[in-house]
Amino acid sequence: MQAFDAKAFRNACGMFATGITVVTTTTPQGEPVGMTVNSFSSVSLDPPLILWSVGNHARSFDLFSQTAHYAVHILHKEQEALSTLFASRGEEKFTNLAWTPGVVGSPILPDFAVCFQCQMEHVYPGGDHNILVGRVVAFEDRGHQAGLLYFRGKYHTLG
Repeated sequence: MQAFDAKAFRNACGMFATGITVVTTTTPQGEPVGMTVNSFSSVSLDPPLILWSVGNHARSFDLFSQTAHYAVHILHKEQEALSTLFASRGEEKFTNLAWTPGVVGSPILPDFAVCFQCQMEHVYPGGDHNILVGRVVAFEDRGHQAGLLYFRGKYHTLG
């Protein structure tokens, strides 16, 4: 039997095109925190549930795994730079963003295609990630017709 090739597995998973999101929450001190995520999916309409996963190597793993709320911003085709910013390890992600607190307290970015504001419903261990399920308490769809996608390690657009 051949040894499992983790890099080949990752590349194979990259054949599935995903949308790009930025997920935000706050620290216990009220400071905004965010990260780029492409592991987003809808779960249920009744009740309204969505999920995403955070890697246990992420700097904000503990914060997101223990938060009571978060917001998921689906990005549109003009937001590749924002995705790159929130994918970085830098602490200054919110410096030039005029964010506002949402209905559950999570930072809401000024520009997005869709934003889901959630209360944490469940956290499940999933290998080297935690799977976070949130109950959607509010959402806004701004009607963009072209989303930002990730496929084979590169950004693409749809629409």
